[in-house]
Amino acid sequence: MPFAAGRALAAEPEKLRIGFQKSSTLTIFLKSRGTLEKALAPLKAEVQWHEFTSGLPLLEALNIGAVDLSADVADAVPPFALAAGAKLTYYAIETPSPQAQAIVVRKDSAITSVAQLKGQKVAFAKGAGAHYLILEALAQSGLTIKDIEPAYLSPADGRAAFEGGNVAAWVIWDPFLAAVQRQSGARILIDGGKLSSYRRFYLAATPYAQRRTDVLGVVYAELQRAGEWIKKNPGPAAEWHAPVIGLDAATVEAANLRRSYRVQPVDAEALAEQQRIADAFTQAQILPKRVSVADSPVWRPA
Repeated sequence: MPFAAGRALAAEPEKLRIGFQKSSTLTIFLKSRGTLEKALAPLKAEVQWHEFTSGLPLLEALNIGAVDLSADVADAVPPFALAAGAKLTYYAIETPSPQAQAIVVRKDSAITSVAQLKGQKVAFAKGAGAHYLILEALAQSGLTIKDIEPAYLSPADGRAAFEGGNVAAWVIWDPFLAAVQRQSGARILIDGGKLSSYRRFYLAATPYAQRRTDVLGVVYAELQRAGEWIKKNPGPAAEWHAPVIGLDAATVEAANLRRSYRVQPVDAEALAEQQRIADAFTQAQILPKRVSVADSPVWRPA
């Protein structure tokens, strides 16, 4: 493309559609302050926001071109999308936060070990980080997913089933984990610990990532700054975030303490763990075919 034509094209405003969830703390922080709108104005990128209930629908929207960038999704989500043929580009990670997800039981439950979940109904969101956590926890206890009765439920439905006594355990992440601990006295059976690193991944539609590396650079830098601010200001961060997601500030602060919020480039270690997660799902016959994570592009900051 001639340089003059490229400049004329760049001068035309272009929509940047960002998908997020209620647990997408850093992205919601930027949204609430209008940070990206200001930072991206010189690049002629107009931000639009789209909320999703969970990570899989978000990445499905990314794949079909309904959104351009995703806020963070749990480490188990991308392999599901890749197995469905999604063309995604990894552009950032949050470093591990293993204690930010856990298997919980009710405070009066007689269950004290993962092995006692055999034959029990366990709630978790399909394709979420919680899905991988339950696989690994079961394997450590000599069990497989076939030894329990999975109840694939969204966080809201999972909590209702858990508190209503319709499931024996719930596998969930923050801030929902902190909320059920503080409000219902839920007891942690086991957390991520040595089972799952629980990195949060940020992804882009590959055509957009290839076309607008300048936009990715700005978004990445602002995510880094947001993460640094939240970790340095836990009280004010919780006061800001609580009304946004409908929780009390103390619960939000408890959740934030377990999240690293450290945004970094996607590295070889993170991709290797993505492959291990994908292979675990394939071995458990949850994914229909083997996924090659190495086939997906990776954007890295200059």
